[in-house]
Amino acid sequence: MSTEIKWKKQALKFLNKQNLQTKKRIIQAIYALPEGDTKNLVGHAPYKRLRVGAYRIIYTEDGIIYTIEKIDHRGDVYKRIK
Repeated sequence: MSTEIKWKKQALKFLNKQNLQTKKRIIQAIYALPEGDTKNLVGHAPYKRLRVGAYRIIYTEDGIIYTIEKIDHRGDVYKRIK
C-alpha cells in the first residue's frame, strides 16, 4: 500500500528555488510521511505541519493521499493559511 503525494503550485515553486541538498531533505521527509516531526495546526483543522530543519511543510491527509499545500521558511509559512 503506497502513499500518493499531490503538490500545490506554491509548494513546487518554493522547492524549485532551493539548492539540491535542501530539495533532497524536504522530498525525503515528505515521502516518509506519516513519519517525522508532524503536528496538527491548532485553529486550522484539516492542516498539519511537518518540520524539516528551518522549513515547514503544510499538508493535508486524506487516507493515503497527502496534499502538500505550502512549503516555506519557519517564520513565513504560517502567514495566510487558508
